[in-house]
Amino acid sequence: MAFVVDGNNVMGQTPGWHRDKPRAKRVLLEKLARFARLKKARITVVFDGGPDGGNPDGSAFHGVKIFYAKPGSDADNRIVSLVESSRDPRGLTVVTSDRNLGSRVRSVGCSVMRSGEFRRQVEQLITAEPEIEDESQVDVADIDSWLRYFGSFPDDDLDES
Repeated sequence: MAFVVDGNNVMGQTPGWHRDKPRAKRVLLEKLARFARLKKARITVVFDGGPDGGNPDGSAFHGVKIFYAKPGSDADNRIVSLVESSRDPRGLTVVTSDRNLGSRVRSVGCSVMRSGEFRRQVEQLITAEPEIEDESQVDVADIDSWLRYFGSFPDDDLDES
């Protein structure tokens, strides 16, 4: 399962997010990382604007790949570019409530999930997660978790050159 998330669109589902955008972005990345780990999903998130100091373009946050809009463009165009360069766009779900973006990615075979629905799924899964003594512990035998954590998942076909 692989998701390409319109980051600003999902952040916009949280009241007051615009008051502290860096915090809203950090909270979203933390939730996406937990969701990816629990669902064993690959997640790529794309934000409008340029990279911030902590997470450069193309980096990974606990396995979540992070991209930003290209200069002079927006996240929607970057998402379309990532989808079109994917080896299997039909295996991707783009998370957005933007109708135009949804239409553009559907035309190449992607599924689309509305941002609010995705956010609810993330919250439900995280809320249902059993308490763990130390979340940072990963089973040594779980190679996929380690690769996802370091942003090197071998099947990640969303890397851009």
